[in-house]
Amino acid sequence: MFTDFQNQLKLNNISFSLNESMKLHTSFKIGGAADVFVMPDSVEKCCKAISLCGEFNVPYMIVGKGSNLLVGDDGYRGAAICISNQLSYIELIDNNTIKCGAGALLSTVCNFALENELAGMEFAYGIPGSLGGAVVMNAGAYGGEMKDIVCGCEYIDEKGNLHSINADELDFSYRHSYFSDKSLCIVSVTLRLNKGDPTQIKQTMTELLSRRKEKQPLDFPSAGSTFKRPEGSYASLLIDQCGLKGFRVGDAQISEKHAGFVINLGDATCNDVLSLSQKVAEIVLEKTGYKLELEVKII
Repeated sequence: MFTDFQNQLKLNNISFSLNESMKLHTSFKIGGAADVFVMPDSVEKCCKAISLCGEFNVPYMIVGKGSNLLVGDDGYRGAAICISNQLSYIELIDNNTIKCGAGALLSTVCNFALENELAGMEFAYGIPGSLGGAVVMNAGAYGGEMKDIVCGCEYIDEKGNLHSINADELDFSYRHSYFSDKSLCIVSVTLRLNKGDPTQIKQTMTELLSRRKEKQPLDFPSAGSTFKRPEGSYASLLIDQCGLKGFRVGDAQISEKHAGFVINLGDATCNDVLSLSQKVAEIVLEKTGYKLELEVKII
């Protein structure tokens, strides 16, 4: 199966590597090897790679910057299709509309918006990861979410066909979108912003980034906020109230700086993170009655 699949990737001039450690492609720095790590450098090749996965019954997952992924210690039996370094263009469509490749870094898109005097993306400055990944999970912070600025996407379905979808069909809600729990690959995102004062935009971006650095453990590998916000409270507040800052399993630890983050102290495994998360959720439920759910996607 994999041999025929690899041969077809070669015939179609689609770059790939074998037994690629996912530690190198996730912000958690955790995960075993993916059997095949595919790096298409165009939308057409991405379509073909996904089509070939279907043809040869190869399971696949889409990888951007891996900022919200926790990959198992035994790795991934299939193809990891990475778009972060290839589909990363950013272009101005009109006075207030930007079209970007889904692999573009959020921070880069924010800076492009600033350069073009466009406001509305400031909340995303400092959120790690790619634009496509941010859309999938409707990423948000400081009162803003992707649903506020996304007006459409292009994506590839499981058969390798390209589609367009507009904002009304994206089914955005808290940390959820039309793409959640589907094997679809976003390849481009169109954002609608507002003309603004570049001095004010820059000031807001600087202030929000400063708040992140002050409050979040950015000097350790993590997947950002590990738990979803439970209705009526905040995960970090509940975990802190239970005295769990610094609680650890192996090299996975509840950050002493921000209780909403599970960090990798150096050699944490996926099992360390899952075990820690489960114990924390059990303690929080017992002591507060709130049920915590993971925000990070487990592969």
